[in-house]
Amino acid sequence: MNPILSAVIIVAAIGLFCAVILVIASKFFAVKEDERYLKIRSCLPGANCGACGYAGCDGYAKALAENSCTKTNLCTPGADAAARQIASVLGVEAEDVIEQVAVIHCYGDCNHTSNKMDYVGIRSCEAATLLYGGDGKCVYGCIGLGDCVRVCPEGAICIENGIAHIDTRKCIGCGLCTKACPRGLISVIKDVDTVLVTCNNTEKGAAVRGKCTNGCIGCKKCEKNCASGAIKVENNLARIDYELCTNCGECAKNCPVGCILVSDFQGLHRYVEKV
Repeated sequence: MNPILSAVIIVAAIGLFCAVILVIASKFFAVKEDERYLKIRSCLPGANCGACGYAGCDGYAKALAENSCTKTNLCTPGADAAARQIASVLGVEAEDVIEQVAVIHCYGDCNHTSNKMDYVGIRSCEAATLLYGGDGKCVYGCIGLGDCVRVCPEGAICIENGIAHIDTRKCIGCGLCTKACPRGLISVIKDVDTVLVTCNNTEKGAAVRGKCTNGCIGCKKCEKNCASGAIKVENNLARIDYELCTNCGECAKNCPVGCILVSDFQGLHRYVEKV
């Protein structure tokens, strides 16, 4: 027999034998997955944002399948629809999901502040902060190089006039942008809240005014005019306790620099429900 043909036959035979062994092994040593896990996993949006407190959608689905005490309303991106589907799979009552949206605490755009230098380097906020805190005069404000834009799965963030802007109508509240911002300018709030402090600068008023005309000067007028005591000036910066806030808007009316915004931040899920 031709030696080349013999070699081919031997190799093919070995390959066929190994394939048969692997098929048999896969049948006998297969680990059966919980059918409930697979059904629950299909209910989740797959954002893998970690907002639920678990390591992605797989971790949350596994916890739900294995532990009856795990809450069904922890998936913010999936909202009430996901919670209802999960509850149906588990045969329990659906729990309400608190819809959330991301907001940015900086409105220091090109109309309110200016640059201290021309930045030439990697187009990344995290990289820019390593060089004198970025190119802007305010080292507390948005750098505007789009780290948050790149991680948003819904395209809800864009860079306009030098800073990031969040379209809450597209936001699913996953919180990935909060982790991407090196300045910690982005937070996640309930989408029924309507008041936002659009500044993050903790310097004294005079220093703030020299860098940004939209910055909080710590005058405490907002604090004095808040009937519910929801807003306090701490470390030269106004901060809102949303558990106490009644959304009356008095703080915004009395802010002399206009850094407190009153708006409708309702997110994608609630907006879709209205439509």
